[in-house]
Amino acid sequence: MEEAYQRDPCPYRILDDCGAAFSMGAIGGAAFHLVKGYRNSPPGARMLGALSAVKTRAPVLGGNFAVWGGLFSSFDCMLMGIRRRDDPWNSIGSGAITGAVLAARGGLSASLRSAAIGAILLALIEGVGIAITRMTAEQFKPVMPQLPDPHQLPPSPSAGLMLSQPPTGTEGQYQYQ
Repeated sequence: MEEAYQRDPCPYRILDDCGAAFSMGAIGGAAFHLVKGYRNSPPGARMLGALSAVKTRAPVLGGNFAVWGGLFSSFDCMLMGIRRRDDPWNSIGSGAITGAVLAARGGLSASLRSAAIGAILLALIEGVGIAITRMTAEQFKPVMPQLPDPHQLPPSPSAGLMLSQPPTGTEGQYQYQ
């Protein structure tokens, strides 16, 4: 399966994905903790409490996202190197391995549960991506016009016109019988 855009090679891809995941986590965490800090602060210090919550918790959430993104991208590159192909199965396997590694401290059952959840989530994401790609590709597929069968056409009124003489002198003048 060919991607619409060319991605960086694997060592650089890991750093890019790690940074992008940190940015998403930090921005999303800032929005979430801004609201949470505002609501949980006393009425006279709501803005101060909101900003304090953002400063303390948003970088932590960004770091958590960065760890997940870095592990996922590392496992994706590892599977791509082992399997020698870039397809959705690499992402699904990477989601399972990442889930298992991140839950390893909770024991084998927690690790297996997280691996299953990671694989299912990535399979859903990849499936939706493939479905959207196919639906949008269908819109831009060139349509070949259907030519009618010449045996089923009614005779045209110009069927009796024939060229009687080649044009002489004056271009474009034809005599019809």
